[in-house]
Amino acid sequence: MDEYKLKQDPHDYGLADEPIDIETYKAKMRIVIVRYEGDELEFDLIGVHPAFANAFRRLMLSEVPSMAFEKIYIYNNTSIIQDEVLAHRLGLIPLKADPRLFEYRSEENEQGTEHDTLEFELKVKCTRRKDVKDSSNFDTIYKNHKVHSGQIKWLPRGKQAQLYSESDVGCIHDDILISQMRPGHEFDLKMVAVKGIGKDHARFSPVATAFYRLLPEIRLTREVKGKDAQLLQKCFSPGVIGIDENDVAYVKDARYDTCSRNVYRYPQLADSVEMSRVRDHYIFNVESVGALKPDVIFVEAVKVLKKKCRKFLEEIEAA
Repeated sequence: MDEYKLKQDPHDYGLADEPIDIETYKAKMRIVIVRYEGDELEFDLIGVHPAFANAFRRLMLSEVPSMAFEKIYIYNNTSIIQDEVLAHRLGLIPLKADPRLFEYRSEENEQGTEHDTLEFELKVKCTRRKDVKDSSNFDTIYKNHKVHSGQIKWLPRGKQAQLYSESDVGCIHDDILISQMRPGHEFDLKMVAVKGIGKDHARFSPVATAFYRLLPEIRLTREVKGKDAQLLQKCFSPGVIGIDENDVAYVKDARYDTCSRNVYRYPQLADSVEMSRVRDHYIFNVESVGALKPDVIFVEAVKVLKKKCRKFLEEIEAA
């Protein structure tokens, strides 16, 4: 497999750490928004050490708080779903509630208050429709045949009804299927949501995914034209290699390359390409579950990192 192995490139990131200089970081660091669509954000973090890039990724995943169901009180469950499985399914349903408006619940106060707790209920019973006799469609025959997240009702505590509406704190998606039921099946549940972080449990993570990769860099070492140019284009992801009016290949946009290295399978092309990665250019992709916008999640991650740094400095000064 040595013929497919990438050679070490001077632009590639090595294992040796470089000394960190604050003034250099201020001059080089940039953030460029590439794509922002709904709950998905793609941006470039340029000119930073990999430790910082990885810190932001980990903070977004595990230390930016969100609201989620922590306690599920099951008063009646006659469906085929076991209580523990049902509780797990409900706990992973994302909520719209903005965690910045709530406090962390103290361990001493199990009941919670209007400042740190949201309460919901789900009361559903499946019955057969008496006016429908001949049908093979379960949605027509049965009432409440499918239980969705939109059937979860918010129960305001204290003055919460004056501050929020159900559209502010309820489930983000109304069409999440919780269970399918038959006549005689019934749910009578109460759910309690609190503020937490993904480090404690995945249900509190505000992102569906947050990852980064280094910016690919592709250089053509010689002219490639004709059929070889077309073959070279097929070796890379769509949009990476272009062919001009003279039938000569050129690097159109290396950003979309997946580093598949298919080009090294062809002897006539193996020496025409040099592939590497820009060592301080990170392509971030952040997808929010919906409670907070992805740009807000990144800003909150920066605030968490600043708070950690201040605490560390205070401990050093106190030592």
